[in-house]
Amino acid sequence: MKKYSERSREELLVLKKELDQQYADVKALGLKLDMSRGKPGTDQLDLSMGMMDVLHGNADLRCETGVDCRNYGVIDGIPEAKRLLAAMSEVDPENIIIYGNSSLNVMFDSISRSMTHGVMGHTPWCKLDKVKFLCPVPGYDRHFKITEFFGIEMINIPMTPTGPDMDMVEALVSEDEAIKGIWCVPKYSNPQGITYSDETVRRFARLKPAAPDFRIYWDNAYCIHHLYKDNHDFLLEILGECEKAGNPDMVYKFASTSKISFPGSGIASLAASKANLEDFRKFMNIQTIGHDKLNQLRHVRYFKDLDGLHAHMKKQGQMILPKFELVEDTLERELGGLEIGEWTKPHGGYFISFESMEGCAKKIVAKAKEAGVIMTGAGATFPYGIDPKDSNIRIAPTYPTLEELGKAAEIFVLCVKLVSVEKLLETK
Repeated sequence: MKKYSERSREELLVLKKELDQQYADVKALGLKLDMSRGKPGTDQLDLSMGMMDVLHGNADLRCETGVDCRNYGVIDGIPEAKRLLAAMSEVDPENIIIYGNSSLNVMFDSISRSMTHGVMGHTPWCKLDKVKFLCPVPGYDRHFKITEFFGIEMINIPMTPTGPDMDMVEALVSEDEAIKGIWCVPKYSNPQGITYSDETVRRFARLKPAAPDFRIYWDNAYCIHHLYKDNHDFLLEILGECEKAGNPDMVYKFASTSKISFPGSGIASLAASKANLEDFRKFMNIQTIGHDKLNQLRHVRYFKDLDGLHAHMKKQGQMILPKFELVEDTLERELGGLEIGEWTKPHGGYFISFESMEGCAKKIVAKAKEAGVIMTGAGATFPYGIDPKDSNIRIAPTYPTLEELGKAAEIFVLCVKLVSVEKLLETK
């Protein structure tokens, strides 16, 4: 297949006419397809419906210590739930707190508390002249929205195949005490699906930040979200590495069952050093009398243990993999060899990251929307919504049905071709 860049202006004009007609035909169909967020599909949610039956009207609703889960108390999680999420997070149950349904909410609260009351006795960030955060890019838009909301200056850190550019991370955190943290999605990263290498994790653990209250916000959202039966990425456990390196307090490790059970009704956790957890409990004792213990009990009685979680996620992987393969096959068939786009082929997680020609992403997403396909806004994977190259697009294959996804993928590649041709015609 002849590369678009090697085609003459006349060839490109002929191609554009053909693509314009195809695009007009697609628009006339009046489709409404949603690939805007990484949401589980209905079939994935149906897998967890048995959870609704484990706490029936006559059930014993006491946890193993005898506490009635219908009542107040147990501020940091029932023991069974601690063991379950500690096993998933690869930490000791003593190093974990169980929260409500959203780890994102815990991250927001962590930043908010740091702003108003500081971290472990250090100066509240709101009293400092400047507060900065490092942001691996492309990254998770909701992370960036939190730090933007609090007026924290965000610094782009390029992602590599092994994780963030650690030379840049090490240099910045060691020189600037205004840098208080870094956002990380270390396994099957959002949106590229990259898993940090062992060396990257060890370099994180060995950081020597200028700020004593610097924290790594380690959002291990996709820790057991594998696509393939026998091809799993491995991530080195960060808390243990930090302890070995003499930095036990440097990391907050977040996780949840949001994309395991029900996204709106899961349970979240924070794993950290005992000193960090004590710091968290100080404000938790004022903030709440306890999170939803019935939901914690429901999760434990349904999944039982880590093997139960893995068995459940294996079923989910079998449901999701055909969707990823459909998108990847469509991209390869329609765009392979044209050199107008590159894309990732992750082993897990929820996204495919697409890199268009520079200056084309916003136009591609806009054209897709006009043709009835809603995608995450171009630029969302960068702080302030500004992608310097205007090239990254996050593809979320999980929510549509296979039939809907097939149509959406065809429309997407058509929009990539059309915008790329228009871009090349500007220079020929």
